[in-house]
Amino acid sequence: MTVKDYFSAHSADYQRYRPGYPAELVDYLAVTAPALNVALDVGTGNGQAAAELARHFALVLAGDPSANQLKHAVPHARVSYVRHAAERLPVRGAAVDLLAVAQAAHWFDFASFFAEARRVLRPGGIVALFTYSHFRVDAAVDALVDRFYRDRVGRYWPPERRYVDEHYRSLPFPLEELPAPEFRLGLSWAREALLRYVGTWSAVERCRAATGVDPVPELAAALAVSWPAGAARKLHVPIHLRIGRV
Repeated sequence: MTVKDYFSAHSADYQRYRPGYPAELVDYLAVTAPALNVALDVGTGNGQAAAELARHFALVLAGDPSANQLKHAVPHARVSYVRHAAERLPVRGAAVDLLAVAQAAHWFDFASFFAEARRVLRPGGIVALFTYSHFRVDAAVDALVDRFYRDRVGRYWPPERRYVDEHYRSLPFPLEELPAPEFRLGLSWAREALLRYVGTWSAVERCRAATGVDPVPELAAALAVSWPAGAARKLHVPIHLRIGRV
């Protein structure tokens, strides 16, 4: 199986500038799981979600197909990082309490992934897929970033991005689905941090590769008009959760 990888080339920036996940979300997953022995964090990237899960679970197995992403992963005494695809989980059957996927499920082969999820989860085990959608700052910044997202790099988004834009509601989910609370992540970022985050977008990387031009400086120039260098702004990031039981 061919694994799509749009992020390895910028793994250090991914680790530093990709948003994390609110503690309230991870706390909710912990109280919903049938036990707190083993959690899988599939498509872990640099381990942002894995480190949070380790606050509750005795063992977190965090996997990603990218060796470079794992090289920059967040170390934690209760997290073991393993290189593997989401469709081939290196775990024996009925051994896992929670299978979590943060900002990665839209890249998977859904049929193979859910077959593996059913195999490795214990009876009553939980699958939680979550994604963050477009951040909001204020009307002026939002308009500039939305235009960049849609018009400047829109043609370069991989087709799987539509699942994120649709808040994972259209993503196949062949499980007994549970009601999902709403969560939101709050950040305080300078303009420079936001631009480094935008630079990790798969569409930006594909634009660079296709044209030989980095589009991010164009956005930087537009934002500089109303957002002084070094000034922090508050960002609000909606989190969308699909959660179900096997």
